[in-house]
Amino acid sequence: MASNYKRVLLKLSGEALMGGGEYGLDPVTVKRVALDIQEAVKLGTQVCIVIGAGNIFRGVSGASEGMDRATADYMGMLATVINCLALQNALEQIGVDTRVQSAIPMSSVCEPYIRRRAIRHTEKGRVVIFAAGTGNPFFTTDTAAALRASEMGCDAILKGTKVDGVYTADPEKDKTATRFEHLTHHDVLSKDLRVMDAAAISLARESHIPVIVFSIAESGSFARVLKGQSAFTIVDDRLGEKKQETATREVQNG
Repeated sequence: MASNYKRVLLKLSGEALMGGGEYGLDPVTVKRVALDIQEAVKLGTQVCIVIGAGNIFRGVSGASEGMDRATADYMGMLATVINCLALQNALEQIGVDTRVQSAIPMSSVCEPYIRRRAIRHTEKGRVVIFAAGTGNPFFTTDTAAALRASEMGCDAILKGTKVDGVYTADPEKDKTATRFEHLTHHDVLSKDLRVMDAAAISLARESHIPVIVFSIAESGSFARVLKGQSAFTIVDDRLGEKKQETATREVQNG
């Protein structure tokens, strides 16, 4: 079965690469994620990736300890580069052609972010990993993901998390929590569901890009979601519009 999407952006947290550890990178987990991405590429989907750095250094946490916020955020951006290079290495070891582009130029280790070049890479079937967030402090990697997805003309943002969607409460703490099948961007903002930060959701909404939340912890889930075969929550204002149109027709038809 083919993918439902031509080009997507996969947003990974740094924690997704830790495995069972408390910090850093777990080589086994990084390889498993790489294999999942390879499976998606084999479906013919063009894949872009943004990775956080919570497994190494989180700017907000540094600022809370008294560090200058801008300095802490720049340190976090540099930490994302480490994660991106690790995933690039894992992908290329299994034969997936990959490029890392950084919003902060560092030509010795990766390319600078150039939109047209990034698009060309994806058109040639290469996976493009965007490093260093937006290149600016005070913005999260969630916002960077929404920004790059908008610039690249992606059909969807897929956010890989520990759970298979958005729930009414933390499913690890509340066994009665239920998963949302569909939400609108407005729902996420008004209910403060914290799927992504508000700036990221607002940008995705403005760019008409759906956000799909799924579990990256389940092997093979990335490709299954692309085919619509796995559990996930989709955030898309157009779904709300379709429901409203259906309800209106039902009223009109009596």
